[in-house]
Amino acid sequence: MSYLVPSEFVTKMVDAGEAKIWMSTRDTLIRAFMAGAILALAAVFAITINVQTGEPLLGAVLFPVGFCMLYLMGFDLLTGVFMLTPLAWLDKRPGVTIPRILKNWGLVFCGNFAGAFTVAVIMAIVFTYGFSVEPNEIGQTIGVIGESRTVGYKEFGAAGMLTIFLRGVLCNWMVSMGVVGAMISTNVSGKVIAMWMPIMLFFYMTFEHSVVNMFLFPSGLILGGNFSLMDYLLWNELPVVVGNLVGGLTFTGLTLYTTHVRTAPKRNLV
Repeated sequence: MSYLVPSEFVTKMVDAGEAKIWMSTRDTLIRAFMAGAILALAAVFAITINVQTGEPLLGAVLFPVGFCMLYLMGFDLLTGVFMLTPLAWLDKRPGVTIPRILKNWGLVFCGNFAGAFTVAVIMAIVFTYGFSVEPNEIGQTIGVIGESRTVGYKEFGAAGMLTIFLRGVLCNWMVSMGVVGAMISTNVSGKVIAMWMPIMLFFYMTFEHSVVNMFLFPSGLILGGNFSLMDYLLWNELPVVVGNLVGGLTFTGLTLYTTHVRTAPKRNLV
């Protein structure tokens, strides 16, 4: 598997964060677009498996294929840059500033959304034969998901908002572990195994992933889900984005960085 020790792969995390800050706008948008599109297709794949087999675990086991593909191709998800780019700032890499980090996040968000939305429109056409018939069973299921994970939270008010935020935190704790997994091995099989485990966990536990939701909820709206655009933004996407930021940066990025790069002084046993 050619495993790298933590001090090696955490340094790679900082290097990756710095590289993303200096990437051109064109390349950032293209890579983010493709990441959003591939992850959206993986979500359709998993939902199709769930509907056809009635086994959610099987869908969760196979969903990570999309995540592995996009990271092996070097594409970028918002959840990943949330965790990586601040590390370059903390490490005081030359020229890495908060405004540049925020610009990167904004570009990746736009690219991810464009890619996920493109797949949402394409799949809506596929599910309805060009909007000439009612959505098939898979399309109807996507609509139900959109309702339950927007107005389903809304009916609980502040408690619902806290719940969706924490689901976002837990999601990117696991997803960012998958991003790190792509760096802990120097061969494909090792990378895939390391990425697969946390992604399978997050999907089966129905934690909230901002980029997956960029596909699910526009799809639900297009396919007639009983919720509004404002419901989607206020009761899903925005709190999930904040939760993803907190979860990935605090539970994965900062913990690894502080204990493997900026380590505390070693104990003096004399």
